[in-house]
Amino acid sequence: MSGFASTNDLAEKNVSFDELGPGLYAYTAEGDPNSGVIVGPDGVVVVDAQATPAMAQDVIARIRGVTDRSVTQVVLSHYHAVRVLGVAGYGRPAVIASDATRDLIVERGRQDMDSEIGRFPRLFRGKETIPGLTWPTHTFHRKMTLWLGEREAQVIHIGRSHTAGDTVVWLPKEKVLFAGDTVEFGATPYCGDAHFADWPATLDAISALGPEKMVPGRGRALMSKAECAEAIAGTRAFTSDLFGRVKQGVEKGWDLKGIYDDAMGFMRPKYGSWVIFEHCMPFNVTRAYDEAKGLDHPRIWTAERDIEMWQALEKGTAMKSAEVRG
Repeated sequence: MSGFASTNDLAEKNVSFDELGPGLYAYTAEGDPNSGVIVGPDGVVVVDAQATPAMAQDVIARIRGVTDRSVTQVVLSHYHAVRVLGVAGYGRPAVIASDATRDLIVERGRQDMDSEIGRFPRLFRGKETIPGLTWPTHTFHRKMTLWLGEREAQVIHIGRSHTAGDTVVWLPKEKVLFAGDTVEFGATPYCGDAHFADWPATLDAISALGPEKMVPGRGRALMSKAECAEAIAGTRAFTSDLFGRVKQGVEKGWDLKGIYDDAMGFMRPKYGSWVIFEHCMPFNVTRAYDEAKGLDHPRIWTAERDIEMWQALEKGTAMKSAEVRG
């Protein structure tokens, strides 16, 4: 359907299920979307559900290896399909999201679903098991707390960054953070729906929590305060470098294609080895261009817009990109 690097990404990833502390686990898969697990006395909380009910079964299998308790709550870090459409695989849990995330599902959930499934076929294995959009059963404004026995889990709408609804789950006593896509580690931040100007302040808020262990949106579990700081710094550097470069191009009056070519040349030496770099950059540059020109609310990505954007930006360079990726 298009030249997206991700449509040719067919290699299976090795899954890790790492213990962060008693009853706290990270489900990670070499740069694929992560999930978090909190085992409470009466049930299990899953942070981000995976892309399909079929794929959720592997998360459940890992949970079954540590407890026989059922998944009773799922927290959505944001609205993207690859994070939320697997909810039905967990039975009928309570589904918790920020009010801003629910608003985005209302506005663009269907288009995002169609767009993401087209871009990432490997990440939507068993897509026929998806019953439709995932809807929160509970929403909150700014912050809520889950009490799992005596364990406190704060669910915080931390600020605009990867999306307008970004939510983290913070365990203050254990100093463990489930960060969603506000923070990545060794993986390219997807910025197609981002708020670049706000992202640094969101990262400041995350740093202020003082995490000592973290499950980023993509990348392995982070097991020390230093690793958490490294991931935050890397995400800050990528998003700031990209937005700064694109703003320079806009100020010079360059068109989107010229800015894209310049940004790729500028970013690739430092970040080109990060997971999904080739896939993310067209979306990232397009959103950065829009924001630099004053568009605060990200435009909706449809499957048709995806293809048109890719073809416009890759025209004349598609063969070169294919050779690099091959």
